[in-house]
Amino acid sequence: MEDRTQSRHSHGLDQFLASIQGQAGLSILDLAAASQSSVSFITSLGHKIYSEDILRSLDSAFGDGDYKLNQADPARIELFWSQSLDHPADRFDGALVWDTLQFLSPPLLETAVARLHKVMRPGAYLLAFFHADEKAQSIPVYSYRIADAKTIVLGSRGQRRTAEFFNNRTLEKLFQDFHSVKFFLTRDHLREVIVRR
Repeated sequence: MEDRTQSRHSHGLDQFLASIQGQAGLSILDLAAASQSSVSFITSLGHKIYSEDILRSLDSAFGDGDYKLNQADPARIELFWSQSLDHPADRFDGALVWDTLQFLSPPLLETAVARLHKVMRPGAYLLAFFHADEKAQSIPVYSYRIADAKTIVLGSRGQRRTAEFFNNRTLEKLFQDFHSVKFFLTRDHLREVIVRR
């Protein structure tokens, strides 16, 4: 059977982990669903990890029928938010968002970023990935697992259309309520973004 995983070096992950180094007992949010390697890695550093599968919640709420139209249905939106980013304010010291935000329609995306801002503590860091090929009709979707401090393992979850293309200017506007935004452009058309709350 073909191996549907690949490893890649991540400057963004390296920077994210540097932000929590030398501390203990922090709470980290992981939006790529629970993975044993990520849980083991984060807990070995003395932190707690809370996992959500945003893509599964998206499919559960909007997946049958027209995916884009469904993201404008108030009942479906309410279902989605009942399953996603529903945490108390100032709960997390870091968030591993991965590539999940790029599949949300603009209104959902704005709400998601506002919720992330609310649930993260001041000074906390967020790591997010955005596909950087604006000509792509659809892009690969991955599950993410931490292999070590500088390496992630990507598992294929098929292809999806993005809701919109994100360049540096778009991302700076998206995260305008946060303290800072830093970009790493990779060889494989991923823009890694480190955002400080």
